[in-house]
Amino acid sequence: MSRLRWMMSRIGRTLWVRVVLYAVLGVLAAGAASLAGYLPMGLPLDISVDAIDSLLSVLSSSMLAVTTFSIGSLMTAYGSATSNGTPRATTLLAEDAVVQSALATFVGSFLFSIVGMVALRISAYGPEGRALLFLVTLAVIGLVVQALLRWIDQLTRLGRVGDTLERIEEATHEAMTVWLDHPSMDGRPRPDAPPPGQPVPAGRVGYIQHVDVAALDGIARKQGVEIDLLVLPGSFVYEDTPLAQLRGSGAPAALPQELVDEIRAEIALDAERTYDQDPRFGLVTMSEVALRALSPAVNDPGTAIDVIGRQTRLLSFWARGWDKACAAAPEYPRVTVAPLSFADMYDDAFNQIGRDGAGQVDVMLRLMKALIALTRTGPDEARQAAHRQLRLAHARAMHALVIEDDKARLNALYAGGVPA
Repeated sequence: MSRLRWMMSRIGRTLWVRVVLYAVLGVLAAGAASLAGYLPMGLPLDISVDAIDSLLSVLSSSMLAVTTFSIGSLMTAYGSATSNGTPRATTLLAEDAVVQSALATFVGSFLFSIVGMVALRISAYGPEGRALLFLVTLAVIGLVVQALLRWIDQLTRLGRVGDTLERIEEATHEAMTVWLDHPSMDGRPRPDAPPPGQPVPAGRVGYIQHVDVAALDGIARKQGVEIDLLVLPGSFVYEDTPLAQLRGSGAPAALPQELVDEIRAEIALDAERTYDQDPRFGLVTMSEVALRALSPAVNDPGTAIDVIGRQTRLLSFWARGWDKACAAAPEYPRVTVAPLSFADMYDDAFNQIGRDGAGQVDVMLRLMKALIALTRTGPDEARQAAHRQLRLAHARAMHALVIEDDKARLNALYAGGVPA
C-alpha cells in the first residue's frame, strides 16, 4: 500500500471525518429545501411554519441531549477497555464504524434542525420548500431511529473484555492476511544479513508505522542500486538507527541529504505502533490483556485462557499460510526485506503469559496444550519456536507450582507432547 493510500485510510477511520461529513450533509439538506420552488412539479403538501418549526425544535433538543449522552457513554467504554483490557485497544474502539455512524448521525441531525429553524424564521422557505423540508425531516428522523437502535445494541458490548479481544483479534488477523497476501510487503525476502552498504539513519526516535516499498523500489531504480530495508513496521528506532541501506555500483560514497530525506519520507515513523502492517502488535496487545487478567488485582484466569485460544488460532493461520506466501514472486525485487520471525511472534504471544501464569495449573495446562498443537503446525521454524515456548512454559511451571499432583499432570502432558 502506498503511503498516500495508507494515510487516507488512517484519516478515513478517524471519528471527526465522518462526523464532519454528516454535519455538512445535514446543513446542505436544510439549505437545499429552500430551492424547492425551482422544481418542475410542486409537492401536494401544505405544511404550516408552526408545524415544521415544532418538529425541528424537538429534533434539535433531543439530538443535543443524545449526542452528549453518547459521548459520555463512549468515554466510559474507553475507560473500561483501558482498565479491564489495555490502553492499546482504545484506538480500535474509536475506529468502530457503528460508533462513528451513530455520533455522526446525531450531530448531523442536530445541525440540520438548527439550520432548518433559522431558515424558517427568516422565511427562506416557500410552500414547496416547507413541504420538502418536512419530508426530509421525516427521513432524518428515520435515520436517527436506526442509528439509536444500532447504538443501543453496540453499548451492550462496547468496552467489555470479550468485545475488546474480538476487535484485537480481527485487527491482527487482517494484518496477517495483508502480510501473507503481500509477503515481505511485496519486496524480495532476505533471510540473512545483507552485506554492508550506505546506511540511512532514522533521524528521529519512535516506532515504524508504515513502509512504502513500491516508492523505495522506484528510488532504487532511479539510483541504480538495491535498497535493504533494515527495519519492519513495529520496530522502535533511535536517531542513529539505520532504516535502510543502499548497495550497488550506483550507490554514492556519501549519501546526499536530499536522497536521505527522500528515503525517510517513505518510512512513516511516529510515537505509537499501529496494527496495519504490524501483526506482532496485535499479539503483544492480546498478551497485555492476559497479563492484566492474571494480575492479583483482577485474578481472572478465564480471560487468560481465552487469549491463549485466540493467539493459537492466529498463529495457526499464520503458519499454514507461510509456505504459500514464501513461494510468491516479489513485485519489487530491488528492495530486500527481512521476514517476520516465528520466534519473535511466538515470544510475543506466549512468553509473558507463561511467566505470569506459571503458578496457575489451569492456565499452564491450556498453554501447554496450545503449544503442543502448534508444534505440529507450519514450517520447521514455526515448530521450533513452539517447542521453545513449550520448554519454557514447562520449566516455569515446575519452578512455580508447589502441589505435586499439579506438577505430575503437567509432566505427563509434556512427556506425551514432546517427541523423544
